[in-house]
Amino acid sequence: MTLSVEEPELSYDLRPLVPGRFPFRRWRWELWHGATLLASGWRTSERQAERALRTAASGYVHRRHGLHPLRPYEATVRGNLRAGTTARLQCGALSCRLVPRAAAS
Repeated sequence: MTLSVEEPELSYDLRPLVPGRFPFRRWRWELWHGATLLASGWRTSERQAERALRTAASGYVHRRHGLHPLRPYEATVRGNLRAGTTARLQCGALSCRLVPRAAAS
């Protein structure tokens, strides 16, 4: 069952960080709604960073509708965030569009 509600458009940034004092590779992720930074962080793999981004987006979409997500980490993406393309995030009965930050500005 899908609710007929407005599908918000969120922008994201997912990129590798330059090597620093840590001997391992890190990935930076950011989630934006317009000019407002909703969530950000870094993970040790691209896959983990993408999952954190999906979880944060799912939580935001649910909170926007006054709901509490039961399993936000299970949100699925149609498309590929790694390629830096627009994707549709399906989180239960709700969804949103994820647009690369560079394309959204």
